Amino acid sequence: MPSMTVLATTAVPNHVRGALTRWMIEPTPGLYVGTLSARVRDELWRVVSASIGAGAAVLVHPESNEQGYALRTAGERRRTPVDFDGLVLVAFRSDEYADASPALGILPSTTG
Repeated sequence: MPSMTVLATTAVPNHVRGALTRWMIEPTPGLYVGTLSARVRDELWRVVSASIGAGAAVLVHPESNEQGYALRTAGERRRTPVDFDGLVLVAFRSDEYADASPALGILPSTTG
């Protein structure tokens, strides 16, 4: 069943932006919104995360969990999702702690 999906990008290649606009609208630069099936959403995410380069992307879509949504990230970001007893929160990581992030329980960027 199709569901609302939101994808925010920063500095992604033009061919990725073109692929996203075939399936979603871009109400503001780098923000894509659409109603997608899970299969289309996952395929678009595969393309985005594989082509991210120096950019970054965040995907938010409905999920049957406590929060009601899932969060996926790709690329290097200062805001990092952290699993806190089953809830995904966002930690603002300073540059001096970038190397210590695995020890802090920060989830790695996901591609799938």
